[in-house]
Amino acid sequence: MISTLDLTRLPDAATLQRLCQSLAALDAINSPDPEFRYYTYNPVWDVQEALFEMSDGEGDQMLVLFRPEGCCINGFLSEYNQAEKGQVTRGLPEAFEEFIFGEPVASIGTTFCIWYTPAHGWQTGVVDGEDDGSEELLYIFDNDPETYADWANEYYLDETEREPLATEAVAAVYQHEPLTKTAALALNNELTDWPQLAADLMAIGYPQELSEVN
Repeated sequence: MISTLDLTRLPDAATLQRLCQSLAALDAINSPDPEFRYYTYNPVWDVQEALFEMSDGEGDQMLVLFRPEGCCINGFLSEYNQAEKGQVTRGLPEAFEEFIFGEPVASIGTTFCIWYTPAHGWQTGVVDGEDDGSEELLYIFDNDPETYADWANEYYLDETEREPLATEAVAAVYQHEPLTKTAALALNNELTDWPQLAADLMAIGYPQELSEVN
C-alpha cells in the first residue's frame, strides 16, 4: 500500500494531476450536490497553481498542490498525533513552503507531508516509522479504477437503490474520455441536471460532450 514509508506506487505529478481531475469528475457525477462530494479539484486555485482536496466532512483532509515545479501533498487525520512540522517537512522545496506553512494548511494541520519534483521524484521529511495515517488517504492514488469503484459503491450507494459502479465505467473517466450522457448514466442513472454537471466538469477541466445527443 502507498504510505510515507513506501511512495514507490505513487504516479508522477503529471499523471497524478490527471487522476485528481478524474476523481473530482467522478464525484461530481456521483454527487450532484457539491456539499457531499469527497474529492474536488480547482485548476485555477492561484496563478500557475491547481488544488485537489479530499475532505470527509468530519475533520480529515488532504490537499494536493500542483505547480510547474511539481506537487506537494498535505495530509491531516484527526485521530493521529501531529508530528513536529519542521521534521516532516525537512528538505521541502522552497516552491511549496508558502502552501505548507500558510493558509489553509496552517489551520488544518499536518500529520504527513510528501512532495514531488522531476529531479528527485517523491520525497518526504523525517518519518519516525510510526503510523501517520497516510495509507488511509493515499491509497486512492494507486491509479486503479477498481479502487475508486469499491470506495464509491460503499460511500455513495450504501442504503440506496442505485446500480453499483462498474469498474469499466470508472476506467473510462480515469482515461479522460470525454463524458457523454450515456457514460454519465452508466455511473449514476439518477442524473437529471445536465447543465449543472456540464458546468461542474468545465470548472474541473474535465472533457465533456453533455450538450450533444448521445
